[in-house]
Amino acid sequence: MTELLQPTELDEALALRASRPEAVPVLGATDLGVEINFRRSDPPALLDLTRVAELEDIERRDSHLRIGAAVTWTRLLELGESGCRSLSQAARTVGAPQIRNRGTIGGNLGTASPAGDSLPPLLALGASVELASRDGRRSVSVDEFFTGPGHSQLAADELIVAVSVPLSDGPQCFAKVGQRNAMIIAACSLAIAIDPDAETVRCGIGSAGPVPLRAPEAERFAAASIAASGDWHHPEVGDDECRRFGELVAEAAQPIDDTRASARYRRHALAVLGRRTLTWACQDSRKEG
Repeated sequence: MTELLQPTELDEALALRASRPEAVPVLGATDLGVEINFRRSDPPALLDLTRVAELEDIERRDSHLRIGAAVTWTRLLELGESGCRSLSQAARTVGAPQIRNRGTIGGNLGTASPAGDSLPPLLALGASVELASRDGRRSVSVDEFFTGPGHSQLAADELIVAVSVPLSDGPQCFAKVGQRNAMIIAACSLAIAIDPDAETVRCGIGSAGPVPLRAPEAERFAAASIAASGDWHHPEVGDDECRRFGELVAEAAQPIDDTRASARYRRHALAVLGRRTLTWACQDSRKEG
């Protein structure tokens, strides 16, 4: 029988995490529940973090938004106008309302699936993950957090407590491809964020590699194209440049064949998503201007 541990304070949760390493941390348990139902997992204990109120906070700290690990997809939908638009767009594509009400951003990070919908936006936004143990806290860039499918830098005695997202008023966009528009695991996904103040473009690729990926050549090309337009706040990038950006995104991917899509299809889809997201981001910025 699985033992259920239910701390109500973060310090208590961290103490249990250190003393009971066999206990699997859970928040919404939307992924682990499936594994248990299909008898693919039988953890001896669960560390239920849903009663730790500190993990549910969303607060602005200077130029960053700190999002607690227990914040659900439903609450992420409310961030559309807060400088985290791409994250809100990703949340809209996740599961049915019941899943969005239970699933959390901390769980998405902890599962470390390359197909996690929050991961491309977090990469594009330059976010960092706040980890805690009884020995203290540390921050790890999302770029460096994932080490392989299902694996991350999370140590055996640590918990994910929050995500810190730099806020920007630049255009952002998220899109994914699957058998349906939503309520499906992505065959591939892409997020883009343009920062007019830093004059940079970042993008995050999902479900097309062993970990969520950046596309540095594509980012540099897009930044040069926007700079050539002469206006970072309301850029106009031509169709040829958007198409080339998509090609460079596809070249950065490391896809495989699996039940959701072939590697060839994933590269093709990412090229299309790259062209579309850069086009949409520039169009949105001009509308707002």
